[in-house]
Amino acid sequence: MEEEKTTMKVEKEPQSEEEKKMMDLEKKVEEQKAEIEDNEDRIKRLMAEFENFKKRSDKERQGLYNSVMGDVVTSLLPVIDNLEKAVEAKTEDEQYKNGVEMCLKQFKDVLKANGVTEIEAEGKTFDPSLHEAVSSVVDENLGAQIVKQEFRKGYMIGDKVLRHSLVVVAN
Repeated sequence: MEEEKTTMKVEKEPQSEEEKKMMDLEKKVEEQKAEIEDNEDRIKRLMAEFENFKKRSDKERQGLYNSVMGDVVTSLLPVIDNLEKAVEAKTEDEQYKNGVEMCLKQFKDVLKANGVTEIEAEGKTFDPSLHEAVSSVVDENLGAQIVKQEFRKGYMIGDKVLRHSLVVVAN
């Protein structure tokens, strides 16, 4: 008959009050370490969420600013068009013409300072996201899909088109 040996792990029973207190303190230290790790993890997650919130808020605020600014500028574009026509008109009064030119320049400088840019058209390749073709012509001097003439200037704010350029496209 073979003897079976059974191995049992037996925790050491505290022998004295000091050992008992020491074991209790060690248990509390382990519990507090676990709690600290949980709190650190929670703090890291909250910080990451807050950073994402800040980025999202900044992006939304910039989009809202561009949208509102775009609406205001769009309503003013006919004024710029009329000032440009006034500059092109023939007149005997040079001081009057200089005054209109200065007003137009000041108006465009204010738009530029607020992020509004003119869309370049003449001599550029036709881009339907920036230009609106109103006509096409055959021109041996220009390549295919090149803008020959601009009827009305287009404007952008940031990446958003406020008004497409009205153009004539060659070939």
